[in-house]
Amino acid sequence: MSGIANGRPGEIVLRLAGISKSFGSLKANDDIGFELRRGEVLALLGENGAGKTTLMNILFGHYVADAGTIEVFGTSLPPGSPRAALDAGIGMVHQHFTLADNLSVLDNIVLGTESLSAWRSDKAAAKARVAQLAADFGLAIDAEARVSDLSVGERQRVEILKALYRNASILILDEPTAVLTPQESENLFATLEKLVARGLAIIFISHKLNEVLAVSDRVLVLRQGKLVAGRATEGATRGELAEMMVGRAVPAPKVEPQPTGARLLELKGVTVMGAHGRAELDGVDLSLDEGEILGLAGVSGNGQAVLADLLCGLAAWHAGIFTLFGEQVIAADAAAMVRRGLGRIPEDRHAVGLIGDMTIAENMIAERYREAPFSKHHLIDWPAARKFAADIIAGFDVRCPGPQAIARLLSGGNMQKLILGREMAGDPRLILAAQPTRGLDIGAVGYVHEQLLSARKRGAGILLISEDLDELLTLSDRIAVIYRGSVSAPLPRAEFSVQQIGLMMAGHGFSHAA
Repeated sequence: MSGIANGRPGEIVLRLAGISKSFGSLKANDDIGFELRRGEVLALLGENGAGKTTLMNILFGHYVADAGTIEVFGTSLPPGSPRAALDAGIGMVHQHFTLADNLSVLDNIVLGTESLSAWRSDKAAAKARVAQLAADFGLAIDAEARVSDLSVGERQRVEILKALYRNASILILDEPTAVLTPQESENLFATLEKLVARGLAIIFISHKLNEVLAVSDRVLVLRQGKLVAGRATEGATRGELAEMMVGRAVPAPKVEPQPTGARLLELKGVTVMGAHGRAELDGVDLSLDEGEILGLAGVSGNGQAVLADLLCGLAAWHAGIFTLFGEQVIAADAAAMVRRGLGRIPEDRHAVGLIGDMTIAENMIAERYREAPFSKHHLIDWPAARKFAADIIAGFDVRCPGPQAIARLLSGGNMQKLILGREMAGDPRLILAAQPTRGLDIGAVGYVHEQLLSARKRGAGILLISEDLDELLTLSDRIAVIYRGSVSAPLPRAEFSVQQIGLMMAGHGFSHAA
């Protein structure tokens, strides 16, 4: 036995009472309290900015609450101490994994569990224990493998094993399926079943409501820092949970059939070589027409970022023909791509989409500050810039103090609305939407989808790069899969299933575009 989660079935393992936390005038958590029982999966839902992350950071000791108490197995948890949380049996698997790529799986798992004063590490015993945990919970992994060589799903297994190796009784999973294939997600859910059967309690944070309905026993909903709703998952519907989260009904997007127009983008045999002589895009054939959404599925790291950089004018190609709006593109030029009518919704809204320390007004004119109406006599017309920003704020329902607000202080959903507003203001003919709804709540997701479908209706062509298969199957007219730099021949949405796409994302039955 590994000593995991011993105790009476159904006993209370975690109790939060009166948790409050403010950042200046913002009340991130307001008098939150709940209980978690042994062998239970509790889903924690809420819009972006609802307070979920703050609450979990308090629980794990990264933040100190202004008020309230936390008890683990009836014992008070010292505030502000991740070590105390770990010692109490709390484990957390973050959305963005915290692994050392240059170390082995075994080294990552045992890191921090042994005294620095120990003469040597008992690797044999550690390896045997990891093997037993992996066998018990269906987490097959090579303990000697280097983490940099693992797939995303395998890395997640290492994170879970790290928590189990430390005898976690309570496991927090933050957006655990955000970057997994459907098959990897199914494997994760099978592992969760084994964990709760052995008595672990799980807090499951996700924006994917179908998964919440499938794996959780209870649901709690945060809104604007308050705990506003809670119910048993049994009998709940996706629509009910969405309405609980945002306080209103969230209609599903409607994709109306429409004819396509002229060819906007065409790649023929395009190859991009990486720094070490390896093809990061390998003979890619791709086309996109007016009035259509072409969805591109793939596990992160298979060439999507390179393709996006290529289309944005940030990456050079070494072979093949790149045609945009009927004219051959000769060289990579980011500014020229914007002038020619490319709208860009980048994958990383924080690092690439906006400049965090600049104001909203400054960000909104960042690509056009040398053009009318923002430039007069080689000087920036700030009243015009602020009016432009104010119009975007009003038109795209951006929740912020105003055009002079600092961009980094906004929630992810509001940042994405700003980027959408800026890009749509130029009526782009071609839109590159890379992971446009990643990390957004269902209300913000619905808004982004609405804007993309509106652009499609007016005739724009949209390349939708996404790891969310439900999103691709809802919005796309055609879907292709990218795997290790190669792109499959696109098929109409109706000819694909989630299972088929998932297998192709893992390299099974993969064929190049014709």
